[in-house]
Amino acid sequence: MVAAAKGFAPASEQPEFSVIITCYYEKRSIDEFYGKLSAALESLHRSYEIIFVNDGSTDGTWDKLKAIFARDPHVSVVIDLFQNTGQAAAMTAGFKEARGRKFVFMDSDLQLDPGELPLLVAKFDEGYDIVSGCRKNRKDSWSRVIPSKLANVIMRKVSRSTLTDFGCTFKIYDARLIRAFPYGPTNPWKPAYVIAQTRRWAEVPVTHYPRKYGKSGWTFRKLFAYNMDNLVGISDRPFQILSGVCFLFAVLFIVRILLGFVMPFRVLSEISNGLLLNFLMFSLLFTLAVLSAVGEFLVRSYNLLQKHPAYIVRELLRK
Repeated sequence: MVAAAKGFAPASEQPEFSVIITCYYEKRSIDEFYGKLSAALESLHRSYEIIFVNDGSTDGTWDKLKAIFARDPHVSVVIDLFQNTGQAAAMTAGFKEARGRKFVFMDSDLQLDPGELPLLVAKFDEGYDIVSGCRKNRKDSWSRVIPSKLANVIMRKVSRSTLTDFGCTFKIYDARLIRAFPYGPTNPWKPAYVIAQTRRWAEVPVTHYPRKYGKSGWTFRKLFAYNMDNLVGISDRPFQILSGVCFLFAVLFIVRILLGFVMPFRVLSEISNGLLLNFLMFSLLFTLAVLSAVGEFLVRSYNLLQKHPAYIVRELLRK
């Protein structure tokens, strides 16, 4: 019987782990990845389900996933999206179908080893709500590493945490943290905001390997857009902070003028044309930066109000 399979949770029961795997042009790697992942999960001797999401691949990845779905009762759902939507949207499509008490996320490109999953589970069992992998000696190009480091700085501010590697998708979450948010097609999940809801998190060093097949779906343009998305949400009071800074400079300027009447010396007593030009250029660039941030905020708010779906499911198979 299917329900007698080791670690299998019948449909009437809630599995402990829902493992959500996103795939983008992984036809050559998916079988090897699936074999390693299944072995790691079986070694835990705990109930689990696997959910695969094909993020718009057209190389035969979807046919591979359907074949795996047909032969493994643990693979409860496979999803095919109309087009490449990006990691966050694909993960959202996956966990919306998940039943587990804990969510495990991982890429299928073999740059991370599924065999190290027990290391994260052991840490999670110590009482943490989130456990994240931290890639040792990254094997990516500088065009990915530099924007990733910038993203880490921004997301540390957003999440109010000191996590060092937000970009590592190898993570375990208490599913209640994610389900508390109204995530879906029109509102794909944002990990930093979920992480901000708990202080019980930990990182585990994991091995990072060069990509064996194909190329990453993360382009420089996508990384830049992802950074901007987090940047506009870096504070819930951005304009209050900006107005406070401007007010502080205004007060300092007034103090500078008043000191000129009561003290024998003045700060910047001689204002040259060069100083004025530099000040004007700085003011112009600062104004443009603020207007760009405001414009980005308005565009994203407009798009959110339009409720355009971030992903659309072409086909979904569920046991």
